Amino acid sequence: MFKRILVPVDLTEKSLKAVDVAYEFAAQFGSEVVLLHVIETIEHVDFEELKPFYNRLEKSASRRLEEFSERFVSNRLHIEQSVVYGHRTKEILDCAIRENVDVVIMASHRIDPDRPGQHWSSISYTVAILSPCPVLLVK
Repeated sequence: MFKRILVPVDLTEKSLKAVDVAYEFAAQFGSEVVLLHVIETIEHVDFEELKPFYNRLEKSASRRLEEFSERFVSNRLHIEQSVVYGHRTKEILDCAIRENVDVVIMASHRIDPDRPGQHWSSISYTVAILSPCPVLLVK
């Protein structure tokens, strides 16, 4: 079914739902999973100027990705972890292409039925529209 799965995570509890779905796919189909966290860089500020700050964020993100990966590792399922810098939407799409994934699984929020167009500019919506492969949004 899906050989390679990309799971972009923001490292919150909400992301765990997407990780859980990816785990189920990996366990059932032997899929390889790529966990991706994007550290959003601040535009118009030189990267080197904030490098100590970014380094702290990267260390924290790496630790959290390790936690997200524990169940995969303990069950001998293939999982990769990646922390990158840039604009979240662009980096997720670039990773999907670079890693040649079959599906992107990511958490999304519910849309308020009383204001359906209010949250259409979310990262998950943009990724779903622009992705070169299917996207499964988990709520």
